[in-house]
Amino acid sequence: MARKDLDPSSSPRALLGAELRVARERAGFSQAELGEPLFVSGSFIGQLEAGTRRMHIEFARQIDDILGTDGFFARNCGAAAKSKYPDHFAAAAEAEALAKAIREYAPLIIPGLLQTEAYARAVFRAYQPTAAQEAIDELVANRLARAALLSDPTTPLLWVVLDEGVLRRSVGGAAVMAEALRHLTSLAYAHRIVVQVLPFSAGAHASTGGSIKLMAFDDAPPMAYVEGSGTGLLFDDPATVTRHALSYDLLTADALPRRESLALIESVAEDYEHDQHA
Repeated sequence: MARKDLDPSSSPRALLGAELRVARERAGFSQAELGEPLFVSGSFIGQLEAGTRRMHIEFARQIDDILGTDGFFARNCGAAAKSKYPDHFAAAAEAEALAKAIREYAPLIIPGLLQTEAYARAVFRAYQPTAAQEAIDELVANRLARAALLSDPTTPLLWVVLDEGVLRRSVGGAAVMAEALRHLTSLAYAHRIVVQVLPFSAGAHASTGGSIKLMAFDDAPPMAYVEGSGTGLLFDDPATVTRHALSYDLLTADALPRRESLALIESVAEDYEHDQHA
């Protein structure tokens, strides 16, 4: 049965996943039964359908053959693979937009979902000191667009643990930092996010190796994302996700309670405001 090709401007990966679910159910396959000839698990098929996994052309061609979809998935998986984010982060950004809960540990900078425009601009300019202004503007616009998912009053749950160094590292100067930290506290006082600070006094901790982002979904297995400079890895292996989840739980145990965390963030923001006026 012929299908109309997807519109690349309207969440193509989610649309492709929805089409896969319809086609699979129409053909009478369970997720596990479709996964068997592809040599993948039923949960992998579930991730494709939920849009948390990118469909590669090899899978798309096989799915077309198995489900008799007349080349629909092979034609459209290219559109679903397009992203405005860097390759190492694209899959994580798209999964993030579908998550019902995000838990993140940030050791160096404020997480992208919580950055102000001025803070994001300072971060990107530091990464790319010789980039054209238009390129920086596009990066900032894309980062701010990600934060639109916080416009929903309750979903996703966003729980962030910030290393104290994130507060003390002056990104963009005193005025930028004061605004950025006030933005964090306003979201916390509005009950939109949960934020804790891991103080320097905690010493060695469960994630000295770097950042952690954990994502949970309604209809797909959880994922973990770890990132370095220009690199990132997205995991759905249950053992790996469980190990990172334990690290995050240990971080929250070592971090300051929420009320004390907010008091510290406000205190540091006041210091930046004082420096700005001085």
